[in-house]
Amino acid sequence: MEQFCDGFLTVVLVVLGILCFFCLVRSVKGPRIADRIVAVNMIGTMTMMGIAVLTVKLEEAFLADVALIYAMISFLAVVVVAKVYMGVYREKTQAEKNKKEEK
Repeated sequence: MEQFCDGFLTVVLVVLGILCFFCLVRSVKGPRIADRIVAVNMIGTMTMMGIAVLTVKLEEAFLADVALIYAMISFLAVVVVAKVYMGVYREKTQAEKNKKEEK
């Protein structure tokens, strides 16, 4: 049974790695900024899940703390990026609005 669980966790890690690669492609290629932000957030979430799986596989409890810290940092990073994007978007729409009013 232990061998099955070890193999299953290895498969889960490989699948998470493949999905992270696809999210990386979407974050580079994404047609809109929102797609890129969501893809980066998904990469962070899957990284946390990978660390959680490693916690179980390696039986090292300290890795759970690492996953929690990574979750907080990932969340803050996405919030900051979204806030910056919203500021740029507002400036752009305000500039377009001012252009229309001048004409």
